[in-house]
Amino acid sequence: MAIRNVAIIAHVDHGKTTLVDALLKFSAIKLKKNQSDELIMDSTDLERERGITIFSKNASIQYEGTKINIIDTPGHADFGGEVERVLKMADGCLLLIDAAEGPRPQTLFVLKKALLLGHKIIVVVNKIDKKDARPNWALEKTYELFFELGANNEQIEFPILYAAGSLAKAGEDKELSKMKSIEPILEAIIKYIPEPQHNAEGSLQMLVVNLTKDSFRGRIAIGRVYQGKITAGQTIARIDREGKIKTARITALMSFEGLAVVDAQEIIAGDIAAVAGLDDITIGETVADKDNPEPLPLLEIEKPTVKMDFMVNTSPFAGREGRYCTSRNLRERLYKELETDVALQVEDSDTTDTLVVAGRGELHLSILIERMRREGYEFQVGNPRVITKEVNDRILVPYEQLFIEAPTEYSGAIIEKIGRRRGEMKNMRNEGARVYLDFIIPTQGLFGYRRDFLTDTKGTGIMNTLFEGYKENPGAIDVNSHGSLIAASDGVSNSYGLLNVVDRGVFFIDPGQPVYEGQIVGQNNKNEDIEVNVCKTKRLSNMRSKGEGNKESLEAARVLSLEEALEFIGDDELVEITPQSIRLRKKYLTSLERKRAKS
Repeated sequence: MAIRNVAIIAHVDHGKTTLVDALLKFSAIKLKKNQSDELIMDSTDLERERGITIFSKNASIQYEGTKINIIDTPGHADFGGEVERVLKMADGCLLLIDAAEGPRPQTLFVLKKALLLGHKIIVVVNKIDKKDARPNWALEKTYELFFELGANNEQIEFPILYAAGSLAKAGEDKELSKMKSIEPILEAIIKYIPEPQHNAEGSLQMLVVNLTKDSFRGRIAIGRVYQGKITAGQTIARIDREGKIKTARITALMSFEGLAVVDAQEIIAGDIAAVAGLDDITIGETVADKDNPEPLPLLEIEKPTVKMDFMVNTSPFAGREGRYCTSRNLRERLYKELETDVALQVEDSDTTDTLVVAGRGELHLSILIERMRREGYEFQVGNPRVITKEVNDRILVPYEQLFIEAPTEYSGAIIEKIGRRRGEMKNMRNEGARVYLDFIIPTQGLFGYRRDFLTDTKGTGIMNTLFEGYKENPGAIDVNSHGSLIAASDGVSNSYGLLNVVDRGVFFIDPGQPVYEGQIVGQNNKNEDIEVNVCKTKRLSNMRSKGEGNKESLEAARVLSLEEALEFIGDDELVEITPQSIRLRKKYLTSLERKRAKS
């Protein structure tokens, strides 16, 4: 049977997961899920809630006697570790472009990786059913992007399709009325994506690019067979990242049909296999012939740029809401994550209850934190910090490309704020009532900026970032200048206590919430920390009753999301993470401890 391996790449929210769903449903293969109202490939709660793909997934369909292996890849640069791995399994890519927005920054990141690998690209201008669709403009910008990335002549002459993924329609003509089904995309894959060119008679070589777990079979390694063939029950050689060789026996061999993983007796070169029985195998290892073990090139993954401290929860509320609260639980969970996330790093710190976790960006780490709290873990984290490099006695820091789209009237405020954060504007262009701004900015300069950006643009702006590289340290950047309202004592907040200090700033808590001394209950209007008694109660006497006095009402508290909490905290503050709550606190809870720490 002929094989095609194709990855689908696009910017966040350009419709790749919807398109994959349409292809899977068209294939008429029995899937695990029959609901037509949810995205089949968005398999985790986080992905459904955020509308983004975080983890790459494999699926396959049968069309005209050809097996098409489809790989749905993340569109965000923070999950580039996933992207770089799974592109190794593909021979070509479907590049989805939003007909209204054109190619976006994350498209640039993934497309650059695909072009470097020499993959054949099929461009699909998606969402042509949108009212503001402008497919000709989007296609023109796509050509400009290919030239910018240094694509060769063959890569620039890419085939073009138009699609409305949500309607499961596609065609070579941009007129929606002329489209009948999603089938033209399958035809293009068979026509333009090359068949894997591998030696099926050579010694076995399979590169492990992904891991999953099965409750019965244990750890399952997923990868592409580059040479030879692999059979169920075969004894193989495992070559780890250091080149050491071990022998093991494959207890189960599986392939993909739709989204299902089915048992197989043999898988030949060019296809994607899933194998069990290799209990401690990790991503990047080679599964090879035991008599002639030859390693494949290692996966090169870009290094992390941001790190955070993960530590045991030491607040007065510790252990009330989580199932896994100890340093041993935290350590085991973080080191387990390293098995499947090659872009993550975990290191021990000076203290036994703190681990330093490094990732590709704030989103990368915040997704890990959110997954852990949903699994029942309770812990606390410090503020994000950039990872520096020392080259020739010079300290270099990571920089990002910052791409901003916003209404023209807000450009002045944006440029001013970015300038204060040591950002340098590289390009500015106006298109109608919108302005497009490109900056180079230190990664540290972006910490906490998203909140200011949404405020300055009244929620109408769009910002995206892309890792630029390491450059000279611009010096200290005051990115998180704020004052906190700190609870002065333990207790339960009430309306009277909050009303007494309502003019001090914005509160993060409502009446009736338990608080502890040192907890951050709000943001001060001034750039300084102050203690407030939000638990203060109204004294009663025989001359007045509880209901008398101030009739002023409280505004609803500002509820911080996990990302907002991480952006808010300063060097002397922590975020307390539990399955039920996200609280902010000072590192040192009492005023005396804080004074000692400053002295």
